[in-house]
Parts: sequence; C-alpha cells; structure tokens
Amino acid sequence: MKIQLRGTPDFHFEAKSPENDYTFSIGASKSIGGDESGFRPMQVLLASLGGCSGIDVVNILKKSRVEFDSIDIEINGDRKPDSTPSPFTHIRLLFRVHGKNVDKTKVEKAVSLSVGKYCSAITSLDPAITIETVTEVVE
Repeated sequence: MKIQLRGTPDFHFEAKSPENDYTFSIGASKSIGGDESGFRPMQVLLASLGGCSGIDVVNILKKSRVEFDSIDIEINGDRKPDSTPSPFTHIRLLFRVHGKNVDKTKVEKAVSLSVGKYCSAITSLDPAITIETVTEVVE
C-alpha cells in the first residue's frame, strides 16, 4: 500500500493513491497559518476509523442477511489538551442503521466484531485510547 502527498508552503497537501488515482486534500488550521483548505490530519484519522469499521459492519450485516437502507457513522475524538503532540485519548463511534425491521442485536454484534476484531485501522491505534461505540436503529 502506498500513498503520495504533494505539499505547498501554505500547508496544503494533496494525497493521492497511485493504485487508483483517487485524491483528497489535507490542510492546516488557521491557528498555524493554514487556510482550512482540506481535512486536517486528525480528521483524516477519524474518517479512516469510520470508513474501516463501516465497511466491516456493512459486510457483516450482509452476511447475516440483515436488510437495511443506509448506515451513518459519526465519529468524535477527544484529544489530550494543552499537549504537543496532542493524541486522541477517547474516540466515540455512533453507528446509525436505517431500515425497517432491522435487528438491533445483529447490528450491535456487527459493530462489536468490527471494533473489537476486524477493523485494521482501529487495531492500529494506541491501546491506551478508549474506544466507545453506540448503535442506533432508525426505521
């Protein structure tokens, strides 16, 4: 796996996957001279956790024959205050599965399997980071 980044003096980076030419922007906060022109690196990290676990959850639900319309994932991260570096200390993932007659127990099991066993992004984190999950089913 390989990712390439090209940056400019104003803290703007373009990340690119040479495997498929997908790109996205990474930028810096105004507090250090950036212009907020893209995801900040810690936001990318949270998005990666949500994407990784979301793919797992969808895969597990499909294998469990759970029919649903969509899934929303909201990720919130708390960071160590007044610290450099300022790593995450607590991450909360809210999984909201939409659909009629969705079995919440199966959703909870899928989330638990993803976060506790299958999601490579989450298992790559420092074990000191507390990971909290919440599941909701919306008809």
